[in-house]
Amino acid sequence: MLKAGLAGLAGLSLPMLLRLRSQAASTGAPSRKAVILLWMTGGPSHIDTWDVKPEMPSEVRGPFADIRTRLPGVHICEYLPKQAATLDKFTLIRSVDCRESNHEPNMVMQSANLAAEPRINPKGHLYPAIGSLVAKLRGPNHSAMPPYVVLNLKDKSHVAWGGYLGNRFDPFNGHNVDRLFQLPAGLTMDRLRERRTLSQQMDRLRADLDASGRMEALDRFSQQAFDVVAGGRAQTAFDLSREPAKIVERYGQHDWCKQALLARRLVEAGVSFVTIDLSNHSASGTWDTHGDNIPPYGGIWNGLRPLLPVFDHLITTLVSDLDDHGLLDDTLVIAMGEFGRTPKLGTQDSTDGRDHWPYVMSMCMAGGGFRHGQVIGASSRDGGEIAERPVTPGDIAATIYHHFGIPLDSTYLDHQGRPVFIVENGAPIRELI
Repeated sequence: MLKAGLAGLAGLSLPMLLRLRSQAASTGAPSRKAVILLWMTGGPSHIDTWDVKPEMPSEVRGPFADIRTRLPGVHICEYLPKQAATLDKFTLIRSVDCRESNHEPNMVMQSANLAAEPRINPKGHLYPAIGSLVAKLRGPNHSAMPPYVVLNLKDKSHVAWGGYLGNRFDPFNGHNVDRLFQLPAGLTMDRLRERRTLSQQMDRLRADLDASGRMEALDRFSQQAFDVVAGGRAQTAFDLSREPAKIVERYGQHDWCKQALLARRLVEAGVSFVTIDLSNHSASGTWDTHGDNIPPYGGIWNGLRPLLPVFDHLITTLVSDLDDHGLLDDTLVIAMGEFGRTPKLGTQDSTDGRDHWPYVMSMCMAGGGFRHGQVIGASSRDGGEIAERPVTPGDIAATIYHHFGIPLDSTYLDHQGRPVFIVENGAPIRELI
């Protein structure tokens, strides 16, 4: 009972996770590898961001102009000027196959499993997030930090969870940062330490009879779980007031940008996987631009246009700041959503919206020690189909696991005890390696 009370404190259940991290470290896992996923909740329009179609009629190309980038011959949306100027640090992928992906909940692209679609598969919610698998198979880069954190979570349906792995591999929810480390009423740190000491004394009664040494190991990992709450490292990482004022000013006051700065701090402190829910509401997501007449989404002009300068500043500031802190080669930054949008404007009786389009999607990556400054794949002339070099969810997952040094033939067990491969129909994206 005492252990359960301690493990549940602040939503943490870490001893088992820390033990797995220790096992991973003993096999030589890299010590600083991390991923920051900028989850563009709702599905950003590829044609109005990274795969512009200036030669097409207005009902396809949309209301935005295109601009040249640092990469010769590559153009992107006019509202992404900072990324255009630094595109040599990024890779654009214009041929992502996101068929089967949907949202509310957003499972397929975050789990890389095509069966993870709860709207049509009753067991779809059980396929674990890539971040949860990283937590299980690798763990954090520092034992006093959670391995997988989600920030700015507006709704549980916006992210994938631990599923078959169990809730101990759910993301650490950093949405209410100010309350993350508050102790229950009447419980002080002194009382918590006394409770911990009593728990250790009780464990010793059983440890004397344990020839395997498992009790000793569990005690050690429980102590590490205690350190997450009481040790101060996690609290410090979540405290933006400790960041130099010039860095805070560099990111700016928009909440998404503050979350990006927090993500950098968490990676720096030892978190392995951070997902930022880039959304402003709890419906299907701010990037779900169905049309101005379909609230709360808005259309391409009034819905998407205000988002792009914020995103442009966020992603370029994050990448440059990671570089300045010596973290970029170890941190893979990924920006994507659930799917693309329809090639033509005016869906669902709107004049300016685009509906879901899972047949092709664009995304971008930076960092991680990969080869960047390139465009992978292409869509058709109207942006409606993949024209060359399809990239699957399995390919994206395999690239992430390759980044972490996790064997691609690793498995986990479903509720019937059957093994499930972490990568199905995928391989690391060869152009990046």
